[in-house]
Amino acid sequence: MSEVLELPKQDLGPASGFLSKTVQLFIDGEFVDAASGEIFETTNPATGEKLADIALGDAADINKAVDAARQAFDKGPWSKMTPSERQKILYKIGDLILENADELAYLESLDNGKPFSVARAADIPLTADLFHYMAAHARTMEGAIIPVSDIAVPGAEFHAYTLREAIGVIGLITPWNYPLLIAAGWQMAGALAAGNTIVLKPSEVTPLSIMRFAELAKEAGVPDGVINIVPGNGLGAGTTLTEHDLVDKIGFTGSVRTGRSILHTVADGNLKKVTLELGGKSPDIIMDDADLEKAIPGVAMGIFFNQGECCCAGSRLLVHKLVYNEVLEGLKKEAEKIKLGSGQSDTTDMGPVVSQKQEDTIMSYINSGIEEGATLVTGGKKVGEQGHFIEPTIFADVNRDMKIVKEEIFGPVLVVQSFETLEEAIEMANDTEFGLGAGIWTESLANTHQLAKAIKAGTVFVNCYNVFDAATPFGGYKMSGWGRNRGKEAFEAFTETKAVYAKLN
Repeated sequence: MSEVLELPKQDLGPASGFLSKTVQLFIDGEFVDAASGEIFETTNPATGEKLADIALGDAADINKAVDAARQAFDKGPWSKMTPSERQKILYKIGDLILENADELAYLESLDNGKPFSVARAADIPLTADLFHYMAAHARTMEGAIIPVSDIAVPGAEFHAYTLREAIGVIGLITPWNYPLLIAAGWQMAGALAAGNTIVLKPSEVTPLSIMRFAELAKEAGVPDGVINIVPGNGLGAGTTLTEHDLVDKIGFTGSVRTGRSILHTVADGNLKKVTLELGGKSPDIIMDDADLEKAIPGVAMGIFFNQGECCCAGSRLLVHKLVYNEVLEGLKKEAEKIKLGSGQSDTTDMGPVVSQKQEDTIMSYINSGIEEGATLVTGGKKVGEQGHFIEPTIFADVNRDMKIVKEEIFGPVLVVQSFETLEEAIEMANDTEFGLGAGIWTESLANTHQLAKAIKAGTVFVNCYNVFDAATPFGGYKMSGWGRNRGKEAFEAFTETKAVYAKLN
């Protein structure tokens, strides 16, 4: 059974200076109060203690931010800078992120709950790497010369070519599980490299690290109006941003329900472009020839990393019948040795989930699994009187009709099923409305390639899990969304392609 390590008095560490003042909105290069004057509190999910007061943006602030972004795009200087000038600024942002890595990781740990060690090793350097990577793409806005065969105009000669251009004002709405990495790295870096301007509404649950990022972006030399950040509620700030006629594209990471709502709004409005990353229910498959000494801890990491609050978490484990019992026993041991505690503690393996709302959601799924007859192998309880700690939880004897098998839980909950044949594993893996990630554990080259090809998912991990690189695209099949974040595909998604014909005779 899991216990919460002793929770020390809240220590703000390297983030204390930033948290000593009210955190304002960032609009047109300046930190400003919300037009309404309203503020809200962000709290530490490990202790429930207040971290900071945040200005609460609403429609008026979004309108001001969009106007600033529109002006900065239409009249410059960002869209009119040379690619090398943009490249230098974006690279400088990456450098500044690394120079302030401890502070940013501490803010992330305090606000989200994740261990500081995880944020320092993954979230922060990966964000910096994306800016360094996308900075290079700022100089790849290349078109092509196209031979023309216009049979409708005999004898005519044409010079035809394509131009790749920035889209314009990009509205971004981002989640609380990777507050800096998704907002700044996965979304903002590529859009800026292409020459677009940004209005970001980050999650009001975890706004701290991205607001500190705004200071770094200004220090790096980003011109006024190019980056605007307005924390606020979905129904005020988020809806206004989605509906705004001067916004040319929306990039969203979050729930299917909100993604659908955005599509309805866009369809009824100016038909702005949309990129959606909407989560998953990813299968992790252990074949009978897998190296279990690697597979068992790898699967545990794939579901319990970041408290299970990971879009592509390997939350559905499919195990070959011949190794099912051994795997289940091994996973039970892995789960029960995970140490819960404050994210700022060096000995914490897993922090609290992000909020009371998320705790309630996860516990409702756990109770549903018990009520529907699944076998609770380990975990299943809230731990401690303070904070939002939930035990790493494993269910066996589940079936495809159970809520815990069908729906995304977004917490430290694993469901385990068995299979006998490769074909059965493929059918079970694809038996979901989602298609974001998948894992395969096998020593067989044939199994690897057959499964990787057959599974309908945007990312497939083989004998590993949760590996991310700036150059590789990330996105989903089916209801996991539209488009890709990261990689060349993400950069190109923030551009338009224009065809030009010039008649020569």
